[in-house]
Amino acid sequence: MLSPACPRVPTTGVLYLHGFNSGSASPKAALMREACVDLGLPCATPDLPHRPDQALDVATARLAELGDYPLVVGSSMGGFLATVLAERHDLPGGLVNPAVAPGRLVADWVGEAFVNPYSSERFVVEEDHRRALAAMTPERVSPGRYLLLLGTADETLEAAEAFALYQGARTILHPGGDHGFSALADYLPAILAQGGHALAPGRVAARG
Repeated sequence: MLSPACPRVPTTGVLYLHGFNSGSASPKAALMREACVDLGLPCATPDLPHRPDQALDVATARLAELGDYPLVVGSSMGGFLATVLAERHDLPGGLVNPAVAPGRLVADWVGEAFVNPYSSERFVVEEDHRRALAAMTPERVSPGRYLLLLGTADETLEAAEAFALYQGARTILHPGGDHGFSALADYLPAILAQGGHALAPGRVAARG
């Protein structure tokens, strides 16, 4: 059983940050928007630039649109960015398979070309990506502010690393869950509860 989430007050909106080489048209972003519509809650799911410093700037600007105390939610690299924002602005967060030590992860991709499946943008990962991620990585995190969702069969990131970094966070392990966390719809009530909101189970369903 999870202990109840304890935000200071119900959050004033939700900022959802997608993962690396994804976009606001991704299934998880769409589910988050649908859940917020159901609750009448302001929601932003911006398209983030591939450069992490620029992505953080965009996310920070959108955060300002969501009131004084929004919930920040992110998946994979977006989970890392959500952590940066939560720590800098003292906010609650919901993290789905968050990237841990992303500068180290991106180091393996330097020189590799990517095509964004949502925007068709083409780009190459450069050393500047790694340096920017390393520079923005928090020295420490406050686990008590987070809900952590981890797929136990994540093929991209080591769930154990996230579990260790956020030790003490409210944590849900999804047995057999992959990096894409396709079961997100089932866990939307828990994510929104992290922000002090009650979404009825089954109100938002995954699309086939």
